[in-house]
Amino acid sequence: VQLQASGGGLVQAGGSLKLSCAASGRTVLRHVMGWFRQAPGKDREFVASIRWSGDSWSYADAVKGRFTISVNSAKNTVFLQMNNLKPEDTAVYYCAADSYSPSQQRLRYIHYWGQGTQFTVSS
Repeated sequence: VQLQASGGGLVQAGGSLKLSCAASGRTVLRHVMGWFRQAPGKDREFVASIRWSGDSWSYADAVKGRFTISVNSAKNTVFLQMNNLKPEDTAVYYCAADSYSPSQQRLRYIHYWGQGTQFTVSS
């Protein structure tokens, strides 16, 4: 499984941004997709996850109501729409593919990671 994340940049607080993750590989559709983030000096943390069917998803409490994860299974692409951004959302965002369901507890078991995309929210 190969993952290619994109969409980072600089955005003002209260603004919006959409990240994309293009997934490829023979077994990619057998995995559950997720987004994690890592702020400077902090551990990597779970953000959201979704099944390729699009009918099951999960969010970290810090982003509920502001972020929306979605998929385009025809294009093997996962999206993270982020609204009402806050400076504390500044981080490198990583796309991940897990055999079960990405979560904070699954962090060390996840085999497939994208290269990360950075964005900064200015206050």
